[in-house]
Amino acid sequence: MTSTEISITTADTAVGAPVVLSEAAALKVRELLDGEGRDDLRLRVAVQPGGCAGMQYQLFFDERALDGDVTIDQPIEGAGTVPLVVDRASVPLLAGATISYTDTIEKQGFEIDNPNAGGGCACGNSFCG
Repeated sequence: MTSTEISITTADTAVGAPVVLSEAAALKVRELLDGEGRDDLRLRVAVQPGGCAGMQYQLFFDERALDGDVTIDQPIEGAGTVPLVVDRASVPLLAGATISYTDTIEKQGFEIDNPNAGGGCACGNSFCG
């Protein structure tokens, strides 16, 4: 695995990327963004109250830029970049998280490996801090 430089912009002081996409996840997000046919969209990664364990992840395309958002342009080798945005409240809850993508006969979708999640629920869709 090689290290990759990630461009991060925030209204506050410089911060490390709160979340990183695996190569497979970055390629899938790039494919989905290209399918939308718009160049103003970013993948918004957020943590919201809810789910059986207290908090749940949200992944969706968003054209908005909110005060305090951390924006990340993650490079994909040979395929440009993937634009991400994380809101100010979610940054500490996602610090060090990696989003991966699986596409097998048994399972398909994004998974978040979050070192800040203290536990989860049986359904796997929510976590506690």
